[in-house]
Order: sequence, then structure tokens, then C-alpha cells
Amino acid sequence: MASDDWTKAEKLHARKLFDIAVKEELAEIMANYKARVAKIETLDQMWAMSDYLNKKAKYIDDKYVFSYSGLDLLFIRLVNEKRVSLEQLHGIRQENWERISSFVENVVEK
Repeated sequence: MASDDWTKAEKLHARKLFDIAVKEELAEIMANYKARVAKIETLDQMWAMSDYLNKKAKYIDDKYVFSYSGLDLLFIRLVNEKRVSLEQLHGIRQENWERISSFVENVVEK
């Protein structure tokens, strides 16, 4: 799937959706972190929290890589995870939207 046919406006729209998805997922991690920290009573629990944060940081860094060549795959993943909706992608050209939505439908059906 090539994304070299995305226009500048589409790339800007994609970046906006990407930023929203990252922010929302980080907010979820932060809320989870705060709830878990409030319950820490032992050093082992404290170090486990450190491990949790390190794993989440790596997960976010690996997942949220914004590259124009990977926009299709990125949005297929974000739509499947319900972090972005197909409706939000209507800022892109129909052919790009159809390419992404067809892969989303195929993944959901399996």
C-alpha cells in the first residue's frame, strides 16, 4: 500500500488524527498509572510500576510512528482499535479512504 499519492491536505488531516489518537492513548495510560500508583504499598509494587511505565513507553514509541509511507497501515490499525473512526478519515480522498476501509472490513470479518 503506497501512500505517496496522499495530498498535502490529506497528510495534514492524517497528522491531526494521529496526534489525537496519541494524546487519547497517553491519557488512558496516565489515568491507569495514577490509579495504580495510589494503591502502591510495597517496594516491589513500586518497581513493578516502573516496569509498567517502561513497557508502555516502548509500546507507544513503537506503535505511533508517523511516516507518510505507513499511513494506510497506521490508520487500519487505529480504526481497528477504535482510536479513529472511518468517519474521521473522510478528510482524505475517496480512493485512499476506500483502500483503508476495505482492509479494515477484511480484518474485522476474520
